[in-house]
This record gives sequence, structure tokens and C-alpha cells, in this order.
Amino acid sequence: DPVTRIEGHAKISIYLDDAGEVEDARFHVVEFRGFEKFCEGRPMFEMAGITARICGICPVSHLLAAAKTGDKILAVKVPPAGEKLRRMMNLAQLTQSHALSFFHLSSPDFLLGWDSDPAKRNVFGLIAADPDLARAGIRLRQFGQTVIELLGARKIHAAWAVPGGVRSPLSQDGLEWIKDRLPEARQTTELALNLLKRLLDSNLASEVDIFGKFPSLFMGLVAPNGNWEHYGGHLRFIDSDGNIVADGLSEDNYQDYLGEAVENWSYLKFPYYKPLGYPDGIYRVGPLARLNVCDQIGTTDADRELREFRDRAGGRVATSSFFYHYARLVEIMACIEAIEALVEDPDITSPRVRADAGINNLEGVGVSEAPRGTLFHHYKVNENGLIEKVNLIIATGQNNLAMNKTVTQIAKHYIHGNEIPEGLLNRVEAGIRCFDPCLSCSTHAAGQMP
Repeated sequence: DPVTRIEGHAKISIYLDDAGEVEDARFHVVEFRGFEKFCEGRPMFEMAGITARICGICPVSHLLAAAKTGDKILAVKVPPAGEKLRRMMNLAQLTQSHALSFFHLSSPDFLLGWDSDPAKRNVFGLIAADPDLARAGIRLRQFGQTVIELLGARKIHAAWAVPGGVRSPLSQDGLEWIKDRLPEARQTTELALNLLKRLLDSNLASEVDIFGKFPSLFMGLVAPNGNWEHYGGHLRFIDSDGNIVADGLSEDNYQDYLGEAVENWSYLKFPYYKPLGYPDGIYRVGPLARLNVCDQIGTTDADRELREFRDRAGGRVATSSFFYHYARLVEIMACIEAIEALVEDPDITSPRVRADAGINNLEGVGVSEAPRGTLFHHYKVNENGLIEKVNLIIATGQNNLAMNKTVTQIAKHYIHGNEIPEGLLNRVEAGIRCFDPCLSCSTHAAGQMP
């Protein structure tokens, strides 16, 4: 206590038996925030701007999910330019967040060592040890953040996506800046991929089977043709053998297949796949799940990386949570290729970016892929568009069962007896960092909390 190099506040309890062996481990989320409750009574049109404030790391994710929920309530079709600009912002969000996770939060473990001095085992230690790599990682994140700023006028909490589309188009100057910086972003992504592959072939090889390798379901959006998706499409569940468990699912009836359980030792809810019950309905979301559920990505270099990713995982589905780190880098490559295509699309600078309408439905559900996984916003409104009820199902919450299983597996492997070196505790923490959790996003349940 606390778990370090994550977004939010949490601690881990490890329970030993009389012989000093690990019986169980629990990941406790110890913060609570009440967005679901205090949004009640607000105008629906404000929800994108309000819910973006849930988090400073992934505000774009909530911005887009809220705007898509608003589209449903207005019953409008977003103009092509508006949808493509939303997609570009989400691609930039995935890029900057994945770069933050890999370079700033996780690579100190890989490059400086699990057992290195914790005072130096951070991004500043990485800067001292390999300034060129650290600078490249910082600039890759800056690329994503600046694309967000060029679109929404702010890097953080840009209230730009709105029900019906977006507030403003992309300028020609902004378009040229993105084109100029794309080659460097691609080069850094290739550098990071090659680095991680070398590490997987050497000192990280033993971690893959220990850091949360277990069977589970995986869920994510896929395009109608089965390609990798981050904004539209439909939901798909697969199992650890690559069998499709459910496909063509709509977010509109998510309550038919997703349940939310609570435990008395965490403020974070435990979503599960309803047909299998709790806790057997454990599933994972996020970059690992998105690469597992898709048939292919649909771009040349990312598809090449996906094939190698699956070869290294030993099959169609990667079941080790350690491969979240690898999946993030493959997704950055996918994002860069998608942005490269969008900047050549003639729609991208069109001024027709928003459809106007009034309240036409009293309920809507929006879904989008956040960096950490699938994000649901569910609103009920009255005839005047004032919010009556909100439910948010956050990616980190959907990984809660898997995070607890991961820390238990790591603890059981490394910890034997009451004398526990700091480096071993860091490995247990690193099991949580695989998922890059965003705890401020994920603790919003209203009512009587455990």
C-alpha cells in the first residue's frame, strides 16, 4: 500500500497460510467517486463535457462514449466528417495513453530491473539510463496529445465531441502538422516493438507464463467484417481457445449479457458474463482482448505485427496478461496506420461535422473502446433532456476479476514465507500494471456501498 505507477489509489493484501504459502491475494480499490449519482439532473447535452472530467488520462474515452449516447437520444446519424474526426481523436487517445503506459509506467521494470532501487525505478531513472529512448517515448505521447489538442483545442478535457457530431472541423494547418509528425511516431513505435521483442527473447521470457496466464473470456468491439475496431461495429466474446462465444452483440441490451457484482473489500465493481454466472463469467477487455477478438487489423504493418504477436503467444489467443504490454505497441502501430489513412481522406476537413436535433428517445447506450478496454455509458432522460439515471461500465472494472486472479498467481509463484523482498512485491504490483488500470474512472456505483 499503495500500488505505484498506476492511475488512482489501491493496495494489495496477500494472505499466507500457517506454512507461509500464499492462500489468496486481493486487489483493493480504496477510492470512491460518485459521477453516476451527481450527474442526475444535468442536461444530457452537458454529459460529454462533464464525464470527460472523470479522468485526466482518458478524458477522450468518456467524451466519445457520452457523445455516442447522446446520438442515440437525439436519434441522429453523425455526418461522415464528424465520425471520422471522432475516430481520429480516439486513435490519438489510444496512442498517447499506450505510450504513457509502456514508456513511463512499465518499462522501468523491464529496462532497470524488477529488483532495482525503487527510488530510481521510474521514468526519471529511465531518462538517466537511456535518455534517447525516454525522449522518444515522451515525443510519441506528445504526438497523440497534440492531435487531440488540434482537434478539440485542449489536450485534456476537450469538450469537443457532442451529441450529433463534433463542435469544429480540423484546420488545414493542423492536418499538415499531423502529416509531418507521423513518420517519427511510426519510427518510435517500431523501436519500442523491437525492444520488447528482444526482452521477451531474453530476460522477460519467464514472466509470460507467471503474470496472469489463465483461461478466460475476452470481449471487444469488432468491425462488421471482423476487423479490429475501436469506435463502431459490434461486440464479440471469445474463449481462450479462440471459439466465438457470442457475436453481433449490441450495446443497447448490454444488461442481458453483463452483470455487475460487488465484494465487501473493494469499491470497484466486478462485471461478469451473465450466461456463465459470477465469478465463472470472468472476461478481459482492453488491448489484449481487442487483438484476441478480431480476425485481423486490416492494415499492412499492424497485421504483420499481429501475426507475430499470435506466434509468440503460441496460438490464436494470447492468454497471458503480460502480453497486454505487447498488445499496446501493436495497437499504436494500428492507430498510426489508421491516422495515415484518415489524413488523406477528403472528408477529414469538411465543415459538415454535426447533426442537430432535439430529444427523440428517453434512453440511450453508447459504447467505445478506451485504451483500457470497452466503455459503456447508459443514460435515461426526461422529456426535457435532463438526466434521470446514469450507469457507467468502465474498462478497468471489467478487468477486476482478472486483476485479482493475476496478482494471486504471481504471489503464489514468488512468495514463500514471511520474509518478502521488495522486488517480489514489485512483481505482484506489476501484475496490476499489465492492465494499466484507471481507478478514478471506475468507482462510481451509487447507493449502499460495501
